[in-house]
Amino acid sequence: MAEQTQGDTLPAAGTAAARPPLTYARIIDTAIELIEREGPQALSMRRVGNELGVAAMSLYNHVAGKEAVLDGVADEILAGLDVRAGGDDWRDRVRALAHAFRRAAHERPRCMSVVLSRSMDWTRGLPVIEQMLTIGEQAGFERETAVRVMRTFISYVMGTLMREEGTVDRLQNVARDRDRIADLVDPARFPHVVGAARELLHPDFDADFAFGLDLLIDALDRLPRTAS
Repeated sequence: MAEQTQGDTLPAAGTAAARPPLTYARIIDTAIELIEREGPQALSMRRVGNELGVAAMSLYNHVAGKEAVLDGVADEILAGLDVRAGGDDWRDRVRALAHAFRRAAHERPRCMSVVLSRSMDWTRGLPVIEQMLTIGEQAGFERETAVRVMRTFISYVMGTLMREEGTVDRLQNVARDRDRIADLVDPARFPHVVGAARELLHPDFDADFAFGLDLLIDALDRLPRTAS
């Protein structure tokens, strides 16, 4: 009989069903559910253990600690991206991959904030990197250019999502204190800001993302290709 791990209790005789075994995958899935429900600040080893019905110490048999759990959450979100961008045109494949990031951000916004806060370890982003290098080859870029295109793409997508997250927080603060903010903006000093106030305070993130992505793709399209 296998030795029972401390904290992973076996069901008592006569119980209807055994508790599912504690695994790395269950820990990460539970962390994702907790983050989406209450935010990243709610995550702790004790909270994850409580959610799973085990002692927090049991988790350390599968993960090194909270930071490892957060890395696992980021890995899981990125692994769930649909990187199989189809289409014969490389431009369409770039768009499809970029919008896959946005879908993931909309489906699990609080977990995407974890992704954005973690360092982009190269192994974590391998599926995205591989897809972008494949697209670069399809577009006819030499290898060094394809790598730079990949880095630029990731910077644009990740940076845009981070800006959107920060903008939402700032707009919520403005909405709570709109009168005071209006008093602080001098129309004589900032006439263009005042004139564009409606657009600034009501951003269309989808349109902004598509606009910037088209600019990026147009610029990439003008890069030199590998001589045939």
